[in-house]
This record gives sequence, C-alpha cells and structure tokens, in this order.
Amino acid sequence: MTVQGLNSEAIGYVPLIELMYCTDCGQQLRDAGNFCPCCGKPTGTEALPAIQRPRLVRVMEGKKIAGVCTGFARYLDVDVVLVRIVWLVIALTAGVGFIGYIVAWIAMPREETPVYSHPATTNQGNTLANI
Repeated sequence: MTVQGLNSEAIGYVPLIELMYCTDCGQQLRDAGNFCPCCGKPTGTEALPAIQRPRLVRVMEGKKIAGVCTGFARYLDVDVVLVRIVWLVIALTAGVGFIGYIVAWIAMPREETPVYSHPATTNQGNTLANI
C-alpha cells in the first residue's frame, strides 16, 4: 500500500533516532557518552570559543567625574549620555544614585592602560633620530 508515493510499510522501518558513529574508529556511539568507548576520542561538536564581553571598569578617557558612567555605557554598549541621564534621574528622584555612584567608584577597577604603546608603523630604518 502506498500513500502519496510512499511505501507505508517502509515508514515503520525508518529509525526515529539518528545513530552516531565515531569518525576515528567507526564504532557506534551511545547517546549519553562524551567519548568513544573504543578509541576514547571526544564525540560531538567542538567547544565553541568563549565570547569575551568587555569588563566593567572605570574608563578614564572621556570621563566627567570618575569614569563610572562611561564604564557602564561601554559595558552595556549604549550611549554614555543615556547612562548619565538615567543615573542623574535615579539620583534626583530616589537618592540611591549618589550612593550607587560612590559604591561603583570604589568597587569598579580602573581601566588598564598599556604601559608601552607601539610606535607608528612608518619604517624609516634604524637611525639616531628614530632611537
């Protein structure tokens, strides 16, 4: 018996679970296993690299008082003016904004600036003027 061109008897033989095999030795893998039971090779997809989010730090470039709002703006990826307005509204309405700013000023580390910055990439050779 066929249903729209498909053999209804063959549909019952189609496995619902797709079987997985080791790409190294060819052994059938168990569902719960993370390693091949025969050769020990890790199964599944490779671990994805971790996405690095920016750290919550006080930014010294473009700061007005201590760099707290600039740090939050960079961390949340929003405009610094928006963060400053929201912080000011919270400070004036609830009064918690002033305390929160001082706590964030103390708790947030300063942005690490590189000790040595690379010079411009103009290569004029080694002369006494370049040293």
